[in-house]
Amino acid sequence: MRLPCSLIPRRAPTPSFRVSSRALSLATARERGAPIDIHPEVQDALEAGRPVVALETAVITHGFPAPRCLDLGRELEGLVREGGAVPATIGFVGGRVKVGLNPGQLERLAYRAENPVKVSRRDVAAAITAGADGGTTCSTTLIFAALAGIKVFSTGGLGGVHRGAESTMDVSADLHELTRCPVGLVSAGVKSILDIGRTLEYLETLGVPVISYAKTRDFPAFFTPRSGYEVPWNVNDPASAAKILHTHWQLGMENGALFAAPIPEEYEAAGLKIQEAVDQAVAESEANGISKRGKEATPWLLKRVSELTGGTSEASNVALLKNTALIGGQIATEYAKLTNANKGVSTFTPPASFAPRRDASPLSGTGQLLTPQPTPPLPAKLLVIGSAAVDLTSQAAPSSDTQLAAHSTVPGTVVSSLGGVARNIAEAAHRCSADEQATLLIAPHGADAFGSLLKDGTRSIGMRVDGLVSSPGATAVCSLMLDGTGNLVSGVAAMDITRDFKADTIIEHIQKHNPQVVALDGNLSPEALTAVVKHCYKNGVRSTEPTSLTKSISILPAAFDCLPPTGGRAPVTFATPNLIELEHMYRTAVLGDPFDAMSHRGWWSTLDTLALGDAFRMDIEQLSRQPASPDGDASLGTLAFLRERGIAQMAVNLLPFFEHLVVKCGPLGALVAMRLHDPADATGWAAERSNPRQRYIVAHGRDGAKVILRHFPAFPVSEIVNTTGAGDTFVGSFLSGIVAKPDAMHSLDTMKALVDASQKAAITTMQSHAAVSPLLKPVVL
Repeated sequence: MRLPCSLIPRRAPTPSFRVSSRALSLATARERGAPIDIHPEVQDALEAGRPVVALETAVITHGFPAPRCLDLGRELEGLVREGGAVPATIGFVGGRVKVGLNPGQLERLAYRAENPVKVSRRDVAAAITAGADGGTTCSTTLIFAALAGIKVFSTGGLGGVHRGAESTMDVSADLHELTRCPVGLVSAGVKSILDIGRTLEYLETLGVPVISYAKTRDFPAFFTPRSGYEVPWNVNDPASAAKILHTHWQLGMENGALFAAPIPEEYEAAGLKIQEAVDQAVAESEANGISKRGKEATPWLLKRVSELTGGTSEASNVALLKNTALIGGQIATEYAKLTNANKGVSTFTPPASFAPRRDASPLSGTGQLLTPQPTPPLPAKLLVIGSAAVDLTSQAAPSSDTQLAAHSTVPGTVVSSLGGVARNIAEAAHRCSADEQATLLIAPHGADAFGSLLKDGTRSIGMRVDGLVSSPGATAVCSLMLDGTGNLVSGVAAMDITRDFKADTIIEHIQKHNPQVVALDGNLSPEALTAVVKHCYKNGVRSTEPTSLTKSISILPAAFDCLPPTGGRAPVTFATPNLIELEHMYRTAVLGDPFDAMSHRGWWSTLDTLALGDAFRMDIEQLSRQPASPDGDASLGTLAFLRERGIAQMAVNLLPFFEHLVVKCGPLGALVAMRLHDPADATGWAAERSNPRQRYIVAHGRDGAKVILRHFPAFPVSEIVNTTGAGDTFVGSFLSGIVAKPDAMHSLDTMKALVDASQKAAITTMQSHAAVSPLLKPVVL
């Protein structure tokens, strides 16, 4: 079975079916569990009929060194936009195919932290199975561009017939892919190290149209505008090129087309010298045997050419890549005009391979074709509910004569960014998840310019926006004024829209998605929190609350109301306070007013089931004597704070209401306190006993009830740039791991992997100027 043709409709019966053909092909792949994620901006553009251009990533992962390759990737995306289209850079991240990369994913591939592989057609399944990062070659980019319904792909040089192929049989898979993928490929010809004449002959045999995108029919030679070969056709404007692709579509032709765009004329003189270096490098490769090493030959030759030319070939290479990106954007724009202009009813009969959606007939009662609706978004596994805001930071210029004063303005800078507790957590969870569709932010926004900014900014980093709800009132905004040295002078936080967010709207989203985990921001009203926690508790949905000092007790009314008099399952599954927040929660819940846990029958019943006694207290005593840092940093002291400040006691007393407490202890690491109630004793903790030297305590109660306390040392931090979003990042990373492996807390090893990964994620954000670092990586357990 041929992968792309089995998933791609061979012909679309009418321009109005263009959206549904993409949706149907993706739906087919997703029904089979294919690990393919479409960037929300790309998906929105395709569904709306806006132009999209595919870009490869082998040039990022294997073509240029970092950070030049990262700059190049950004420049190419910018040129596609300049041409009027949306860029869809295609790559492999953690074994998932990404059609469109967010900034963090592009950086990850560029800096090659996970040793990305070069993925051709033959490597696709193996790379996915291995969970690998990868840069897509022309052939693989063609496959997934066609699968997504993208009609134009821009690259540098196409693969082809290698010199000496008559004996080595070395012919690029790119050529055959053009026979199977209805995509217009814009390139500067074929790579200069190849046999151009034989490549053109082979393309003719395969029936792939080759069109010179120039005033003449000269076929370019990559670094130079002319190779000495001519092709049968030429066009010199994007509208004519788009018309060729559109005609292919009208006729139901399955193959792609090659548009050969010569390098700009100003690079011709340099190109002639580069070609001499190419010839020398090819001769050397034949002499040293590199030419017979398959895919190793091309990178060796390109590196050798760069050495022989003193790096001048790199400038030409970049120039031709930029040229094709701009042209690709222009062609895609013209193609979109053609398809959008022809929307309507057609008498064209779809072939049998174009299957309609199972839940709807493609024909009306009169026999006319109807336009199917786009595929609905996939259900999210993690809902993060609460505040999403636009942050405005105004800072006076640092000049000595600049003074902030009332009734006046001063020179300076104003920077906008996205913030809000729920939004930060959702972004961190999104970046730490291998599944781009898993996390959904549910937050209100106003029908104003800030609301548009919030949606556009969320979409631009690859996050879903179908949970952003237009609500009465103004979008949440936090505006800060800093003096010339960066000190806060004043600020205004307009957050009423979050507190007014209705519980009915939230519950409607929970019912729609039936997620594994719901994370609730304490900025919601107490009434909304109580209603949502009750709904989650009743329906078996795990819930969590990322605490803050002022909001840390907001969840308590819901926790008290949901805990049955006989005890049992905790109303809230996870809470992630720091030490101060934990103490505040304890004082309010156990000793406070109006809450008084000691008068709650369910609280007493639960603690009685745990049956904690002298052995547990002795274990805590031994644990408190362990060094805070196992690496010998005596300045951090011991874990005595667990006993002396009563941290362990406070955590245990809150466990009837919170099943898992993940306490952030700053430089002292993290403490997990959790209660498991498993009569079958089927968790990985069933056979575990306390081991204070290894930093964990296990207390076995009645009927399978257990209490686990475990300390995790902090990781060293070399440099701290910003601490604002570190806590939110920790929570987002932790929740992404829980969603990926719901029983992660049920064994020593996976618990350690999850908490360690969350601490490392928080450190990554502390070393970034952003509220959530774009360099976060998916959590692997």
